[in-house]
Amino acid sequence: MNFKPFLLDQWLQEHAGAEFDLGSSTGPRWTVRELLALTGDAGRAADALLNLRVHYPPTAGAPALREAIAAMQGVQPEDVAVFAGGGEALFHLFYAAAEPGANVIIPYPCYPAHEVLPEALGLEVRRYHLRRENGYAVALDEVQRLADRNTKLLLVNSPHNPTGATISDGEMQALHDFAAARGIQFVSDEVFHPIYHGRAAQSAARLPQATVVGDLSKALSLGGLRLGWIVERVAARRRAYLNSREFVTVSNTPMGEYLGEIAIRHHEQVLARTRAVTHANLKLLEEVMAQSAAVLDWVRPAGGMTAWVRLTSGGDARAFCQDALHYGLLLAPGEGWGFADHFRIGFGVGPDWYPRAMERFAALVHDHARDARVNA
Repeated sequence: MNFKPFLLDQWLQEHAGAEFDLGSSTGPRWTVRELLALTGDAGRAADALLNLRVHYPPTAGAPALREAIAAMQGVQPEDVAVFAGGGEALFHLFYAAAEPGANVIIPYPCYPAHEVLPEALGLEVRRYHLRRENGYAVALDEVQRLADRNTKLLLVNSPHNPTGATISDGEMQALHDFAAARGIQFVSDEVFHPIYHGRAAQSAARLPQATVVGDLSKALSLGGLRLGWIVERVAARRRAYLNSREFVTVSNTPMGEYLGEIAIRHHEQVLARTRAVTHANLKLLEEVMAQSAAVLDWVRPAGGMTAWVRLTSGGDARAFCQDALHYGLLLAPGEGWGFADHFRIGFGVGPDWYPRAMERFAALVHDHARDARVNA
């Protein structure tokens, strides 16, 4: 089993020293002190943290954490299995689906792990295309054409990374019902839910045969806790995920699970910060994009914390992103998704510095347009 190079993460880590990180897909930062304060008695919460036993928690996650996630997702605690981030959750999902001759259906573009993990596990990967001409909507008829008797899993991602497109409740229901009727596992990766910039949507956890992936890293902006989960009502699948986990990570840390439980039980307060920052920053980004139509093109993101931007010239976005580094800006070139003329820009971070970053971004675009005219 060989993994392709993770071009996105390698680029972000190589240039992590940039003054303004606009390439990542995370949200506003939190400290442990701030998390403990959510309890209303930070001193007592800190004592409880310091008195934790440093041992293996249950493989499926601490009961209190699973109860908190279940309450937030509207499911039963036994339907929840906790993992070391959404990435590990995805690995076990694809691993369970990996049978000789099997295929999975995923979006294109997609978060790189959606493609690389099943390919490395020997699954045939079939892609339905998200096209900017129709707002990156999922075309049900295209999904239907891709499915056959060897299709094990259909994956959707809403809000979508990198485009910020969302799937309506009705569209999600139709995709779920199609998969259920064909005996295909329906997986909704919704790590950016419920961050919306217009029409909101419900979690797919409400659907009886949906498998849902969530985590603390994106909408909840607590990536350092390394916690994700799967909502899975099919007991045999849960057992398969947890059995394979016993051979990989075994469990999470008790400290991470304790802090994660606090965040989940106070998720509305945590999400309120994400919403405030993303809504304010998106307005600033929109202003720059409105002035940049000669150079840049996009579909305004309907959810999440990233925008998918195209160079109208069809030029090399990696070169554009290299130029951005000279302005102190870290952008994510689209080659990590297979789109040489696109780049991803985040707007969930830096409420204190994002206005300055947008001034630099506007200057970058202006200078790029000027140079293009000179070289024409």
